[in-house]
Amino acid sequence: MDPEPARVITLIVVDDHPVVRDGLRGMFAAAPEFRVLGEAADGVEGVEMAARLDPDVVLMDLRMPGGGGVAAITELTRRGARSKVLVLTTYDTDTDTLPAIEAGATGYLLKDAPREELFTAVRAAAEGRTVLSPAVASRLVSAVRAPAAGGNETLSAREREVLTLVARGTSNREIAAGLFISEATVKTHLTHLFAKLGVKDRAAAVAAGYDRGILG
Repeated sequence: MDPEPARVITLIVVDDHPVVRDGLRGMFAAAPEFRVLGEAADGVEGVEMAARLDPDVVLMDLRMPGGGGVAAITELTRRGARSKVLVLTTYDTDTDTLPAIEAGATGYLLKDAPREELFTAVRAAAEGRTVLSPAVASRLVSAVRAPAAGGNETLSAREREVLTLVARGTSNREIAAGLFISEATVKTHLTHLFAKLGVKDRAAAVAAGYDRGILG
């Protein structure tokens, strides 16, 4: 019996530079597992296109005339859009990264990321997994660093295992299978490590893990 074909991941590209949009479209067109449904030149157009085409992933630039990426991500989150947003930008400053993550972006990559890293990130984002490169995570340090507290910040060995797997973009289901525990137990570990690190979500936990040397 022939194997089932891999699911095609649909995406739209939101960037104000035509050459960037053309380059990304060409890159993804060469890979049969992806299909670019459309392109938008600003955040406002991107939101409307996402609502109309319902892609799996929105590749979102941040700084665009006529409507920036953070406002677009915020609006997509407000609308409860199914699409996952993967920020792809030139900027990695604190003032860019944190608002994008807080607005609801699933991940954040820089435009100099290698092709395979981008493909891997889009696959992960389509599955709702956090995509945050170490270089970007380091920019979030000041925002996610927990205030000093009495001795309750040390992660257990199991919590470290879970955090390491989260940093690799592993889903809760995959973590549960890999560690031979239930998904409910994974969620409990995440809740505890979030509290110990003083963060609210997976992306911030990964950033804190790099900052504290837990993840190297």
